[in-house]
Amino acid sequence: MNLVETEDGTIVEIYVRLNQPRFKVTLNGGEIVISSTEEPVKGRVNKEIIKELTRIFHSKVELVSGSTSREKKLIVKDLRKTEAERILRESYSNASR
Repeated sequence: MNLVETEDGTIVEIYVRLNQPRFKVTLNGGEIVISSTEEPVKGRVNKEIIKELTRIFHSKVELVSGSTSREKKLIVKDLRKTEAERILRESYSNASR
């Protein structure tokens, strides 16, 4: 899992798979893979990811880089790296949503 703690929160690196039947988060080795139900049109994928990660982390999420890429960096505001790791491991280690 590539997470970097900053003074504003934790930066999370993800890889996105598009046009999937349902939204889900999967930990694949050390990589966070997000399956998006949206098409890459007018920022729909980014909006879905931000909305769902905000719900998962219970904290504001913003896109840092990768707005048109499948590899993205997002910052989870006011969340420590250890807490982000705990949430991801407990929720998505063997199962996905």
